[in-house]
Amino acid sequence: MFALLLWQIAAMAVDQSILLVSPIDVAVRLTTIWQVQGFASSIWFSFYHIAGGFLIALAAGILLASLAGRFPWVETALWPFMITVKTVPVASFVVICLIWLSAQNLSVFISFLIVLPVVYGNMLEGIKNEDRKMLEVASVFRMPFVKRVLYIHMPQLKPFILSACTTALGMSWKAGVAAEVIGTPDGSIGKQLYYAKIYLDTDDLLCWTVIIVVVSVVFEKLFMLALRTFYRRLERG
Repeated sequence: MFALLLWQIAAMAVDQSILLVSPIDVAVRLTTIWQVQGFASSIWFSFYHIAGGFLIALAAGILLASLAGRFPWVETALWPFMITVKTVPVASFVVICLIWLSAQNLSVFISFLIVLPVVYGNMLEGIKNEDRKMLEVASVFRMPFVKRVLYIHMPQLKPFILSACTTALGMSWKAGVAAEVIGTPDGSIGKQLYYAKIYLDTDDLLCWTVIIVVVSVVFEKLFMLALRTFYRRLERG
């Protein structure tokens, strides 16, 4: 409420809706923006592309970290690529990827690139800190691979997986929507933001921003709830 009050005071002080629209105007626009043509399809387009990029990066990051933890040469080979992905600006990747990919698939790839080093780095750190004695016991008793993963690796990697997912989920949405704004694929939230900027439609710009925040937070909460539920059932045996 304090933040909204400051926003309202700032909007009244500027007194130009093109520069800064008030939160009241944004709230009013939110009640009608769903009538815009392609509203639901834009949300779905961005959601499944960005969420898809996140999930692919999550699987790839876990796999690569597992290989790097087992074979040191894999970690050495991957090091320059992970450093490059972490340091190169998102805008540079977007422009380069537009040469290789269609704008429709751009947000998937950008989300993947941004999430991959986060998941990989956290998982590799977790693997390096695993209790080796537990793994030796599993080898001595010839524990099946699946049970070893579920009851030895997964519990020890829990804080690293949760930390990686919490950080990466928000980053995937920021990077994915930024890619859509630059690439402007048809039927995306990014294109709606681009149009709002072109026509100086500040209330629509802020409305779509609010929608992005809501969708990303809901996805993050549901995903983290599912992950924690999985761990609770795993701990119960």
